[in-house]
Formats: sequence, C-alpha cells, structure tokens
Amino acid sequence: MSADLFAPFVKAEDAGYLDSTPGAARFAKSEAYVTLVWRKFRRSVTGMIGLSLVVLLLLMALFADFVSPLDPKEPYLAFAPPDPMSFATKEGYGLRLNAYQIVEGGELDPITFQPLTGPDYDHPHPIKFLVQGYPYKLLGLIPASVHLFGTDDGSHFHILGTDKFGRDIFSRGVSGSRITLFISLTTVALLTLIGTSVGLISGYVGGRFDSWVQRFVEIVLAFPQLPLYLALASVIPVTAPNWVFFTFLIAVLTTVSWAQLSREVRGKTLALARIEYVRAAQAVGAGDGRIIFRHILPNVLSHVIVAVTIWIPAIILIESFLGFLGFAVKPPLISWGMMLQDCGNFSVLGSYPWILSPVGFVLLAVFAFNALGDGLRDAIDPY
Repeated sequence: MSADLFAPFVKAEDAGYLDSTPGAARFAKSEAYVTLVWRKFRRSVTGMIGLSLVVLLLLMALFADFVSPLDPKEPYLAFAPPDPMSFATKEGYGLRLNAYQIVEGGELDPITFQPLTGPDYDHPHPIKFLVQGYPYKLLGLIPASVHLFGTDDGSHFHILGTDKFGRDIFSRGVSGSRITLFISLTTVALLTLIGTSVGLISGYVGGRFDSWVQRFVEIVLAFPQLPLYLALASVIPVTAPNWVFFTFLIAVLTTVSWAQLSREVRGKTLALARIEYVRAAQAVGAGDGRIIFRHILPNVLSHVIVAVTIWIPAIILIESFLGFLGFAVKPPLISWGMMLQDCGNFSVLGSYPWILSPVGFVLLAVFAFNALGDGLRDAIDPY
C-alpha cells in the first residue's frame, strides 16, 4: 500500500521523521538538548522567579550608581528612620515622599540623645523617575548624573533609613552588591575551574594517581573552614591596601571550596569512563585530553551548572559572615557583610532596627540563586 494514501492524516512535525525536507530539519533542530532543558525549565515557577531575580540583581550591580538615589558615601542625619511614602496627598494621588526632618526647637531624645525627627506631611516631595542627582561614571567610563528614581527638588530620600554615620542604607546596599556578587561569582568561577579539572583528570586516569589525588582532596576537606578563615585573615596587616584583602579573600574561599566539587565530578567521571563511546574513542586513537574535554566533560556539565548555582549563595553567606566579623573588605569599599557590622550591638539594634536592612539584600540573593538552581536541577535531570 502506498504511503501517499496516509499523507493527509500525518502531522507536519511527524512527517519530519519520514523525510529530509527543510521543515523536518527545522523540527529536528528545535529538539536540541538546550531547547528541551529550556522547555522544561520555563514550566518551573520557582526557577523562572529565581532567574528573573538573578537577572535583576546582576543589572543592579552593573548599574549600581544609576539605581542608587543618593551618594552611598555621603553623610546625612545619623540613624534617620526610613522615610514614609504615601499615594494620597492634599494635591491628589501620586507617589509622594514625606521626608523626615528635625522638629522645630532642636530637641533631643532623652535616651539616645539624637535630634527628634518627624515626617513632614504638609510639604511632601514627589518621587519621579530619571531625575538628576550626584555625578558618577556609568560603567566607570561615561560621566552621568541621571538616576533611576528620586526627588528632583534636592531633598534626601532614605528608603531604608541611614546608619550611624548618616549614610543612606539603600544606596550602600545597592553599591555593596558589586563587591559581594563579584567576590561570589569570581570565587565560584575559580573553584569550578579547579574542581572540575581535578575531578575529571583524577577520575579518568584512575589508579595510583587517583588515589594520591583523593588523599589530598580529603586533607583539604578535613580542614575546619571557619578557624582557617580567621587564622589566614589575621595574617594580613590592617594597613594593607584594599586590593590585598580583596584578592586574599577570593584566594582563601577558592582554596577551601574546590575539593567538594572535585569529589562529585570525579564520581561521575568514574562511571562515564567505562561507557561504550569512551572506549570507542580510545580504540580509534583519540588522545586523553580530547576524550576528557570533548566526550566526558559535556556529560558532567549539567551537574556542574547546578553545583555552581548552589555554591554562589553559599559564598555570599560566607562573605557576609566574614564581613560581619570584620575579616572581609575594608572601607571605603562596601559589601553586604561589612554593612552588617553595625548590627553587632544589641542596644543599637533595639533602638534602630532598620540597620538590619542589609540582611534583606543577602536573603534576596540567596533565594534567587537557590531557586534558579532548583529549577535547573529539575530541568537537567533526565529522570
């Protein structure tokens, strides 16, 4: 019986499997591995939320000066509470800022001895987008003074209040995302490169070489990380330049973190090295480097991608903890961990709870990368 009799009942995409027409080629191309992963990933609500937040965090860090309404290093009123905002005013509806100001008479709080402040409901300041503010260099190159939002009358705009030196917490949190995310992404990139390479080579070569490498990996894993951080950080003199602290922190975090990923990649490489296509490549004379990086690496890359999204929030938490203890970057650099140093005094924390606001940036970043990793894990998992 001729196949042409069934042609009207065959779907166009199904016909792509029966011939080599251009339409069939396009359909086969649409079923690539990356396309299948993306199709499954975009059905994950948590994964898509994490991806959106990660993109927003990276854009915020890249254009931090543009997003910051105030100069993060400029002192204003110390321990000023967050400015209240309202949508309904005497003039009508619209987002308005009831900025805090010192009350008339200059009275002081009897407990904190700070000037008494209160919101100015009679003279609200309209909040607008793309307003002029303090000058900066966009991406470190282009002089600019336009900011994403703020007030165009020069009034101070403290969304999350100010710290003990009067610096705007929101602007410092936005600027601090640069240092924290750069440390995290750079550290994860280095530990991924080292851990993946060591795991691949150790698992593929095997034998005595693999045994010695794994003993070294176990030694690295056996070190208690927190005492090691504190001991190594105390070696650097306080008067050292900022780039020394910056580089040293990345080096220490990378040194104590690559071994776990190496162990995971090595386990997967041991299983893949015995599969038929690897033995076929060895039989035709392919070199070890080609087999490792052209045949085995693509098959462990899915696990490495998921591990990266898990390691990034872990490094963010470690940097924040070290910054809270004072063993991370030093002023005038800004990081989320360094901003949390003001939260070490319980009396200050009880009187000015808004200084805990940097914790929100940390929680947002950790949730974003964890949600992204959870979605990628479900999309990449073939089972």
